[in-house]
Amino acid sequence: MGLLDFISTDIAMDLGTANTLIYVKGKGIVLNEPSIVSFDRNTKKIIAIGNKAKEMQGKEHKEIRVTRPMRDGVIADFEIAEGMIRAFIKRVNSGMMTSRRIVVAVPSGVTEVEKRAVRDSAEHAGAKEVHLVAEPMAAAIGIGIDVDAPVGSMIIDIGGGTTEIAVIALSGIVNEESIRIAGDEMNYAIQQFFKRSHNLLIGEKTAEAIKCEVGSAVPLKEELTIKVKGRDLVGGVPKTTEVSSVEIREALNEAVTQIVDAVRQSLERTPPELSADILDHGVMLSGGGALLKGLDERIRMETNLPVHVAEDPLTAVVRGAGKIIDNLNHYSRVLIRNRRY
Repeated sequence: MGLLDFISTDIAMDLGTANTLIYVKGKGIVLNEPSIVSFDRNTKKIIAIGNKAKEMQGKEHKEIRVTRPMRDGVIADFEIAEGMIRAFIKRVNSGMMTSRRIVVAVPSGVTEVEKRAVRDSAEHAGAKEVHLVAEPMAAAIGIGIDVDAPVGSMIIDIGGGTTEIAVIALSGIVNEESIRIAGDEMNYAIQQFFKRSHNLLIGEKTAEAIKCEVGSAVPLKEELTIKVKGRDLVGGVPKTTEVSSVEIREALNEAVTQIVDAVRQSLERTPPELSADILDHGVMLSGGGALLKGLDERIRMETNLPVHVAEDPLTAVVRGAGKIIDNLNHYSRVLIRNRRY
């Protein structure tokens, strides 16, 4: 073991639109925070990241901007994203340690330019070696699926910015469907519903809380109600209104239907032998969107396939990326190949 091994550590990262999770070799998951940054508008100096920045969201004054540098699963603001990645890595790398190798999970539909942006950000944040893995592949490994086997497995990873649907066999993705409809789109649909139906303006944070509390994809045994505070668009004053889970389900229906349609399209393109495997083993749901009440039931009803929600779906991708960094030689075939310019 050389000096480099003592002062460096290998990490895996799920660089998500909504949350960033980091796994450190030998320590497990050490960070799970929102992918949010607050910075000074004039100097672009970062003020806070993660949970502290989220607390400022929607409450900032004109000198401060709170932003999410990741959009639709990829880097939208290169400079701020790099600052966020650097700050998160610094936080998990105590003292003088640097990150020798990093595995970063990215959406399966990313372009070469987007891959380059992620690689460059990680390298500028101090990584000596950067490997990329497709999110559904990482999620499958995290859930415990044997991706090397000559058996078809279907995984649906619903994050903040993208829904990734993939059929995996023999360490590769046989077919994939990546749509930019996921948690963020659901939050936006809830905000639009309140504008249209209640003349009420609500923030993104409030919309997310409503989705988590009363959002659903199928009728609930006992429908729920929730009190919502926002700004009256007519009078301009703060107002409280009460809505039911039935109304919120209707607001979410279009986004849920698009996800179900994408699953159908993916199944239509799956070779028959692998379709038989999926019928036997079912479909696995991962990502934060998997926690939407009744989503597994809705997909089951529409496809007639067994659908299972992964244990701790929010961490499935980073757990898989962690397994890859722990055994890089074994999993080298699942990594996205580098294409140099």
